[in-house]
Amino acid sequence: MAIFGTLGFFSRYTSAITSAELSFYRAASASIIIGAWFLYKKQSLSWKHLQKDIIVLLISGIALAINWLFMFEAFRLTSISLATISYYFAPVLVTIICPFLFHEKLTGRQLICFLMSTIGLGLIINILDYTPGATDSLGIIYGLLAAVFYATFIILNKYIRNIGSMERSFWQFSIAALVMLPYTAFTEGYHLASLDFIGLCSLAVICIVHTVIMHYAYFQALGQLTGQETAIIGYIDPLVAVMISFFFFNEAMTNSQILGALLILGFTLLNDLQSSPKKNL
Repeated sequence: MAIFGTLGFFSRYTSAITSAELSFYRAASASIIIGAWFLYKKQSLSWKHLQKDIIVLLISGIALAINWLFMFEAFRLTSISLATISYYFAPVLVTIICPFLFHEKLTGRQLICFLMSTIGLGLIINILDYTPGATDSLGIIYGLLAAVFYATFIILNKYIRNIGSMERSFWQFSIAALVMLPYTAFTEGYHLASLDFIGLCSLAVICIVHTVIMHYAYFQALGQLTGQETAIIGYIDPLVAVMISFFFFNEAMTNSQILGALLILGFTLLNDLQSSPKKNL
């Protein structure tokens, strides 16, 4: 989670390429590496099981691509800390949506956590002072949109039951790459040659470390952690992002935004701790 928190840092050094292009390279490289892993292990993909989940996989792959697109745009338009904390509204959205989709009971405590986190989001956006088109506000809104599509991605994964996690990741990354390939080509095109040495190294770290290695490590860890442990460890990500934003890029937050961040992170953690104390992921 600490390494995930550095994603915004490395994305800053890839500014010579667009967010769409960066999302494409991330998805394509992950798809190629995981595909090579299957070949090395001499494991075949299950076409029979794939057919049962193909529609959900397709939609989830598209949601993943759009999530990354908005997330990288958020990093470019606002501070790393504000973009990350806005993105962290995703667990709140999952909490409020799941009871309607999976017939789970929505407790009063969950509802309070949702309302307080929403108030925190309003403080972060600085909604009373919001100026349409302002770069900082637009970046926060992109972070929130990324959260919406990430929440969609999480929920859709609950419907995928017939294929394993690695095979699922391969198909989702592949679909995301196929979505971003024409989108990037028909919008602002490809500018990989515009990256300097640091930019290329940063791109490699994002593609290999943040996407493939950390994706594998994270899901391996989930099987050995309780719900509470996962929730607590998850907050290392925004903590690292806030520290990087402040100490490396001198990006400050207003007092109201700090209060909003505390409301989002605090009430999301409170909800996680009370909702899954005995659940093993």
